[in-house]
Amino acid sequence: MSLPEIVSRERWRAAREELLRKEEAVGRAREALGEERRRLPMVEVEAEYVFEGGDGKATLLDLFEDRAQLIVHHFMFAPEWETGCPCCAAFLDQVGPLAHLRARNTSFAAVSRAPFTRILPFKARMGWTVPWYSSSCASSQGDFNLDFDATVETDRGPVERPGVSCFLRDHDRVFHTYSAYDDGLDGLGTLAGLLDLTPFGRNPAGSDRLRLHDAYDY
Repeated sequence: MSLPEIVSRERWRAAREELLRKEEAVGRAREALGEERRRLPMVEVEAEYVFEGGDGKATLLDLFEDRAQLIVHHFMFAPEWETGCPCCAAFLDQVGPLAHLRARNTSFAAVSRAPFTRILPFKARMGWTVPWYSSSCASSQGDFNLDFDATVETDRGPVERPGVSCFLRDHDRVFHTYSAYDDGLDGLGTLAGLLDLTPFGRNPAGSDRLRLHDAYDY
């Protein structure tokens, strides 16, 4: 790979200012797109999904942990795999402590098709504390991964897909608001990037100011 051209400080400054104008235009377009995303209609989730996690069986409503919003990371981990997807692992490595999301009335969880007995040792190996659930519970009324396009049926059998889905809770009713897959995950993983996918955005009503992640009062 060739190195950038060497120029004077003045030429660099002029080139940087030109690029900055383009970056600001992209930023304005991103903000407009975020506003449009927050206005997307939503669909009520009527299937009774059942997951298996560290505390046993859980419903989709349980994954909210009594918060208003839920972000689900569709982590590629098929039942027959020994370990999870390295690219999904790199994504999850970026997420970090969940305190900032939780202080903004938003929960986060990973969901995979692998049985929980296989998820648990891999999660321990990676040193993650994020809630992680298996969607392969026999008592579930629907196939969560298939229904939300994280697993796609093909002639060669089911194919896993990395993705993120967002959900909103209104009392005991759950609604699907947004999903992104594959290249749509580029640039996500930060607090702002994840919250921008949700209906309430970066600063939902009643959210706490940013603090050190061990200093929130909840």
